[in-house]
Amino acid sequence: MLRQFLVGAAASGCNIAIHALVMVAVIRAARFADELAMAYQTFRLIAIMIAAVTVLMIAHLAEVLVWSLIYATADVAPEGTDLVYFAFVNYTTLGYGDVTPVKRWSLLGPMTAMNGVLLFGWSTAVIFEVLRMTLLASGEEGAHEKRGWPK
Repeated sequence: MLRQFLVGAAASGCNIAIHALVMVAVIRAARFADELAMAYQTFRLIAIMIAAVTVLMIAHLAEVLVWSLIYATADVAPEGTDLVYFAFVNYTTLGYGDVTPVKRWSLLGPMTAMNGVLLFGWSTAVIFEVLRMTLLASGEEGAHEKRGWPK
């Protein structure tokens, strides 16, 4: 059981590091898109949100691939299992139940789901903050507050 926790913690730690790096990229992409589309407020908001969500989706894909690599390295699933599919089902908490881990690695599925839920929540918070900062920078919300992105 300790081995499962250590492997799961290592994969989660790797994913948290990926997500932290991507959060910086999302903020930078949002700032860049903000500067490009300053003249057209609606297009600016659309460009910023597309950039932010696209970067986050790429991050989540990378995190699923980390889990599938862990699954492959530790022989977590029965032979012949599509490990990327298995990781996606666990990470998104979809839980079809058509693939289950081998008995000795049974805790990795729930740990993958816990990691996915936390990182999706983090992404949601960042998307909201990017939207809020974009609206503040355009003067559409909180006109008394300082305009622009914090440096």
